Amino acid sequence: MERAFQTKPLPPNRDAVAPDGSDVRILLQVRGGGLAHFELAARHTSVAIRHRSVEEIWYFLSGRGEMWRKSGDDEEVVAVSTGVCITIPLGTAFQFRISGEESLAAIGATLTTWPGSGEAVIASGPWEPTIQPGPI
Repeated sequence: MERAFQTKPLPPNRDAVAPDGSDVRILLQVRGGGLAHFELAARHTSVAIRHRSVEEIWYFLSGRGEMWRKSGDDEEVVAVSTGVCITIPLGTAFQFRISGEESLAAIGATLTTWPGSGEAVIASGPWEPTIQPGPI
């Protein structure tokens, strides 16, 4: 029988490498979505991707960097740092990079739950990635 309540501390080590190349620590999921911790090491640039079926909301916990997002004709680069919250709407291509000597960490809510392999698609972003993607 599945329990009604879930409790989980932040795992000390990554659970996976995300399709964008960042480290992922999986937190909890409910029927409509999930929560994860993403971290990109200092001096790195992620792989540009877009999602096929999920939207995300990210809240940055530490570090400084830039986030590029593009959806149709709408495109922007924004500064991200501790306390900044952003959305990644369905079908939006995105890429992020570090500015500074500290890793960039965020909590991300995925709506709906992550469906698994095949969800992410490599996109053409503004910067050359410095890391390899995880499973696409």
